[in-house]
Amino acid sequence: MTAVTSNAGARTVRKARMSPKRRAALSRAIQYGVLVVIAVALGFAADWDRIAKNLFNVDVAKDLLPLIPNAFVNTLTYTAAAFALALVLGIVLALMRLSSVGLYRWLATAYVEFFRGIPAMLVVFSVAFALPIAFNVKIPSLTLKAALALGIVSSAYIAEVLRAGIQAVPKGQIEAARSLGMSQTRAMVTVVLPQAFRIVLPPMTNEIILLTKDSSLVFLMGMAASQFELTKIGRDALNSGTGGLTGLFVVGFAYLCITVPLGILARHLEKRFGEGSRK
Repeated sequence: MTAVTSNAGARTVRKARMSPKRRAALSRAIQYGVLVVIAVALGFAADWDRIAKNLFNVDVAKDLLPLIPNAFVNTLTYTAAAFALALVLGIVLALMRLSSVGLYRWLATAYVEFFRGIPAMLVVFSVAFALPIAFNVKIPSLTLKAALALGIVSSAYIAEVLRAGIQAVPKGQIEAARSLGMSQTRAMVTVVLPQAFRIVLPPMTNEIILLTKDSSLVFLMGMAASQFELTKIGRDALNSGTGGLTGLFVVGFAYLCITVPLGILARHLEKRFGEGSRK
């Protein structure tokens, strides 16, 4: 009788015990419920009149819209010019870092560590003001100045990305190319670099996103109205004293129109080439 009772009790405990799947579902439901409660509480606590006036002022946004297309194009121009220079410098630096010549490795390492260790703002100021004083030169083009300042900084990061990509290419590829009679330089250009670029495409896309946001520092160089980029438009709207932070939200949305597609592209490339490398 005791054995029967104990077996029945064990079966009851097993039935009462919740399965892992049900526990996970209950945990998610509780978390969603907490998030809904927090969202509702914030909705009731927020002063929607002040938010509409200072953050999402429709009239101020309409006044800014005619200025956005030109600033949008300028932002893309500064980013593209800087990335072009950064890519060229990055390739050179990556090859120097992997060179058998010690002096090249030391110079490239010093360059990378220096420009990765200082704020980009300092480089922007240096190119805009210190460089003309030091070398008695005048750079008339704002795009060129932006490319120099942002490209110099970005090249240090791109160099490290490319170096990792080159080192990820199997050494057998180089040995096979050399066995076919290719020189070291030709093997690097025609065999190694194309494969390295395929490997580093996702992080390279992320670097373009960072460079796009860094283009907001170009306004520190001084610019004419036709050269305004997105951040300059937002700062002027903020300084005008009307509409509160609406200008910054409008400009932030414009930046998202650039960075979100790039982020989607980066994830797509990571998925595509990641799967390709596993096959």
